[in-house]
This record gives sequence, structure tokens and C-alpha cells, in this order.
Amino acid sequence: MAITVSEYAGAIRDTVRSFWHGMSITLSHLARRPVTVQYPDRTPLPVRDMLPPRYRGFLEVDATICTGCQACERACPIACIQINLEKDPANPKQRVVTQFDIDEAKCMFCGLCVEPCPTGSIQHTREFEATRKAVDSLVMRWVPDPEKPVPFYRPVKGQDPPRAKVGEILKKRLAEASWVARPDIFPADDAGDAPVKGKG
Repeated sequence: MAITVSEYAGAIRDTVRSFWHGMSITLSHLARRPVTVQYPDRTPLPVRDMLPPRYRGFLEVDATICTGCQACERACPIACIQINLEKDPANPKQRVVTQFDIDEAKCMFCGLCVEPCPTGSIQHTREFEATRKAVDSLVMRWVPDPEKPVPFYRPVKGQDPPRAKVGEILKKRLAEASWVARPDIFPADDAGDAPVKGKG
């Protein structure tokens, strides 16, 4: 089937028109100011201060006011909270928390664990930066040493639990290496990651 001269010229005209249409959009962006912002050093305020009031960042546990009820562990739909309770060897009538781990890499920040906590021991913070080379380094241990378990908190009627300011405990933990659950998974090259086994 032969193509006529008018059809051929029309195809060239349509090609040139579509080319210039695309180029006009591209060239229009040359005169505009960039909309990207260099994060985090050129934001007008610290990002933490620009987050909405009900922002859900990393979870934090104030183990000193944990009642050991395990309501948060049961409420978690993806089982990223692990709590172990045992009898205190020094006082068999007293039970203690020997493990309270939260896998922040697995957490979906739904907030279902925060709601049933009777004392507000577990809370979402405004922290969201904790880049690590190993995913396992995001398993936070809120009872760092199983040999030093935390006794259950006994609520006092009519008094609010003496909770630390939300976010303060987590900031200290992120600066340490003691919260890393399994430090021997990957050796670290720089400070802040899990320590190399046998070197720290």
C-alpha cells in the first residue's frame, strides 16, 4: 500500500509537533526554582519539629513502669515484640521482665501496642532516623542485660506512673551499642553500628 506525499508530510509534521511539545515542557523547568530540598541540612526547621503531632516513630519502652502484662505483645499483629517473664531468683514471689525486645525493622508503626498499655510504658516517639548496616541491629533491647532483670511496676491508685519524657530513653539507646540484640551478625566499620565481636 503506497503512502501519499500528504500522509508522509503529515507524519513528519506530527513528529515535529510532539517533539517540540515535549521540549517545551522540559525547557519550562529551566526557568523554575528547584522544589527539592537538601535533607537534612537545608530544611527550615529540624525535621522532627515539622512532624505532625500524632506522628508514630520508633517505639520506646520505659521498663521501670512496665507491669509485665504483655498486652502490647498480644496486640502486635506481626509479632515484633518479644517479652519473657521469670520468677526473681532472689525473691520467688516476685516476677521480673528478663527480655523486652522490639524489632523496629519489622514494626509497621500501627500503634496497636500502645493503646492497651495500662501505664503508658510503651510509646511511639518522634525519632525515625536509625540507619544501620545490619537489619538485625534494629532489634532494640529494653532490658539490656538478662542477668539484671526489671521488676514489675506496681501502679499506685490515684497516681500517674512516673514516666520519663517520651523520646529521651530512645535517644540515649541510639547513641549506645548496648541496645543491639545480636552484635555479632555483621561487623561494623564505623561508630554507632554493632561492635565487632571481641573488640568492644
